[in-house]
Amino acid sequence: MIATGIFTGYYPDTVDNVIAAVKKDGFSCVQLDVSFKDIDSAKEYLTKEKAQEIRGKFRDANLPVIAVSSYTNIVHHDPVIRKRNLDYIKMMMQRALDLGCPYVASETGTYNTESDWLWDDHNATEEAYEEAAEIIYDLVKFGKEVGATFIVENYVNNVIGSIEQVQRLFREINMPNLKLICDPTNYFTPSNIHDVDGQLRRIFDALSDKMVIAHAKDILPSEDTKVKQADIDADESHVFRGAGGVELPAAGLGILNYDLYVSLLAKEHPNIPLIIEHLDSGDIPRAKAFVDGALRRCGV
Repeated sequence: MIATGIFTGYYPDTVDNVIAAVKKDGFSCVQLDVSFKDIDSAKEYLTKEKAQEIRGKFRDANLPVIAVSSYTNIVHHDPVIRKRNLDYIKMMMQRALDLGCPYVASETGTYNTESDWLWDDHNATEEAYEEAAEIIYDLVKFGKEVGATFIVENYVNNVIGSIEQVQRLFREINMPNLKLICDPTNYFTPSNIHDVDGQLRRIFDALSDKMVIAHAKDILPSEDTKVKQADIDADESHVFRGAGGVELPAAGLGILNYDLYVSLLAKEHPNIPLIIEHLDSGDIPRAKAFVDGALRRCGV
């Protein structure tokens, strides 16, 4: 049976209060954002002791951590910021098992100089792919040394975005501690958004065996190609709501065929955790009810 979870970052509070709120809302697992009001890994060094304290609190609450967030732009155009970003991912990899899960997640980034979410023409070059792949290979090797698995999240405005690019990455970095986050919304562009079911089937036919966790948000065509953001108290990755002609609202507010999505997901991954995201303030109960309804209808 597929478990429904949520990013902890949608609850801007202390660790204890976040756990209480997640339990109250009925979730059975979390993707861990270490960005609590009393512990924030983006602003302070996360010690082994602090990580184990967090893990213990989630264990005591019987709330499994299924992945650790470390979202950042790994190909940032500024070399100083890029190094800082990569050092952050490696720190989280070092603390992953102490936090309760070996999976550490990040997107692949963009060369755009104005936003970490916008397309840049350099992203499409062979040079960009090779540079991103080399960085990911280094992260995967480092993960192997410290017992962590790098779970990559592709996105169409990033260097690694399409089905074919994800296939190439896994073909060329054939290591057991490189895995994929299943988020079909990240593959949609203005050119394929009118073939939702076909694109869903293509994604799962090509990549299902690489997936270890899944995300739940939605898609809508949009004439506004600028970055869309929600006005909520959260990290940048949770404020983002799409760009480039595709809006990415919360689950149930778009045109993604959720019955088909969860059916395809369950076919090879009957116990995979499904993590709800892109939530606005107050929308958590509605989004959870929508996702739970799709899972119930499909018997998964």
